[in-house]
Amino acid sequence: MKTFFKRFYIAIIFIFLYAPIATLIILSFNKSKTRSKWGGFTLNWYISLFEDETILQALWNTLLIAVLSSLIAVVIGTAACIAMQSMSKKMRTVFMGITNIPMLNADIVTGISLMLLYISFGIRFGFSTILLSHITFNIPYVILSVMPRMKQLNPHTYEAALDLGASHIQAFFKVVFPEILPGIMTGFLMAFTMSLDDFIITHFTKGAGIDTLSTKIYSEVRKGIKPEMYALSTIIFITVIVLLFVINVSGKKSSQNTKNKAQR
Repeated sequence: MKTFFKRFYIAIIFIFLYAPIATLIILSFNKSKTRSKWGGFTLNWYISLFEDETILQALWNTLLIAVLSSLIAVVIGTAACIAMQSMSKKMRTVFMGITNIPMLNADIVTGISLMLLYISFGIRFGFSTILLSHITFNIPYVILSVMPRMKQLNPHTYEAALDLGASHIQAFFKVVFPEILPGIMTGFLMAFTMSLDDFIITHFTKGAGIDTLSTKIYSEVRKGIKPEMYALSTIIFITVIVLLFVINVSGKKSSQNTKNKAQR
């Protein structure tokens, strides 16, 4: 009986988590525009999606901003981790506390603060302001991912590389970088996900005539949700599932290869 209730409890959780997503996927193939009636199977909404230039432009903006902001945040965040690692323990704790504040801060406060900052400096709202905003809130997540790997790094290996004739840049890329690479990849993926999902900060820092998927969907909801949005959401969900599957498989293979090398 105890096992039954455990399984029932887990099943209820999964139903609440994935029933709305399953409903959305089903509606993306519904021929009828009304959500309360099944009108037959169709792929018309997917065809219409790829013919809608405004949605495709919003998708392109979202992906471009997510990739650029994540890459720049990874570079800045990794450099910040290297700098903080060379500090004293007390100063490192202070800077880590300051770094964590943006993650604990409400998005609406961050969004309004950045908006007022751009207005005070006379910066024109548009693609650049969204990109700068995403870089700003992505950096703490990169530091949070890279810093634990920096703490595990043996500093003597870097010094040994210098003693053997390597330059500072060569020693970094041959010794330090491979060790912190998993943290960098985790930080990049986390920053990419946060950027892809953000709405509030983007809403306050975007200019007229530019939209990301989140702001585009918000504006469409006020008019009435188009069936093309169901199709777009389905594609994004399936893409995320495929990426997670690929990452998990590659991670298992790399760990297995490491174990095999260790056994040899």
